[in-house]
Amino acid sequence: MVSIKSLFGILLLSVMFSACSTDVNIYADYEDITIVYGLMDSSDDTTWLKVTKAFLGPGNALLFATDPDSSNYNYKLDVKLAGIENGVEKQSIVFDTITINNKKVGDTIFYYPDQLVYYSTEDINTDYKYNLTINKQSSDLSSSTGIVDDFSVSSPNRYINFVSDKDIEWNSASYGKRYEVTIVFNYKELSPGSTDTLDKSISWYLGMRKSVNTDGGEDMYLGYSGDVFYSTLENELEPILNVERWAGLVDVIIACASQEFDTYLEVNNGTDNLLSEVPIYSNIDGGTGLFASRKTILKPVQLSVTTELKLIQEYPELGFKPKN
Repeated sequence: MVSIKSLFGILLLSVMFSACSTDVNIYADYEDITIVYGLMDSSDDTTWLKVTKAFLGPGNALLFATDPDSSNYNYKLDVKLAGIENGVEKQSIVFDTITINNKKVGDTIFYYPDQLVYYSTEDINTDYKYNLTINKQSSDLSSSTGIVDDFSVSSPNRYINFVSDKDIEWNSASYGKRYEVTIVFNYKELSPGSTDTLDKSISWYLGMRKSVNTDGGEDMYLGYSGDVFYSTLENELEPILNVERWAGLVDVIIACASQEFDTYLEVNNGTDNLLSEVPIYSNIDGGTGLFASRKTILKPVQLSVTTELKLIQEYPELGFKPKN
């Protein structure tokens, strides 16, 4: 993305100045710019960091992007995490490198399927603040982030009700700022003439809330309309004649982002004004990118009896049946 934006600016300048001079050198001296992206989650068994470099040169930047040598350093960087509590270093983590094969055609304009990443399998402590340092041959980079702590959904408890309007309720987490709530309705489906019952699901994004601060313990909620649940099913479920369906669990999912991650999302949300310059947010000292934390909570609950009865009796065209 950095290369494409730089290329666009360069092409614009070349058009502006080509008519008045043929001596303009649009390529400045090469500058080693390191790009870092990492989102820490204490519940993950592996912490991943993507560390690359920006590139610039004559020719097609899209072709440069397909070459791993354009983005990767030709030596291993010294990447470390220091866990800090009350100003005292408690934990030191050294990252190693690994090549993963998770990119497919169409996933990215950069090289694929192999991706060089830095990783660690050390446990992350939510009581610590972590300082990231990256030492390279020419300079050093640094950043820091607190770790979003665990939090829980207080409502719904065991059952979720869509017969009336209700709230999703939770307490904010330490270091957590932005909370996005999604409901996933799971169900089983048996098409006519088939012997295979398929597990399926429908997602319903409820919205986003922000805590007043990142101290944690704040009572938070997000309301939903029960009628929208049924209309969502009507819109999303494929109309199949004589289909049989059975309601399953409902997953209440709350994804939480740290203050740094929230700022990054807000800044990079862009603007509707085409004449405005889109700002760039980075919390990497000595480079560019994002080092932050996140946490995702999933709470499975059951449909209330009244909700399931309404689904079966008032929406027969959807094909839902009572559980055996």
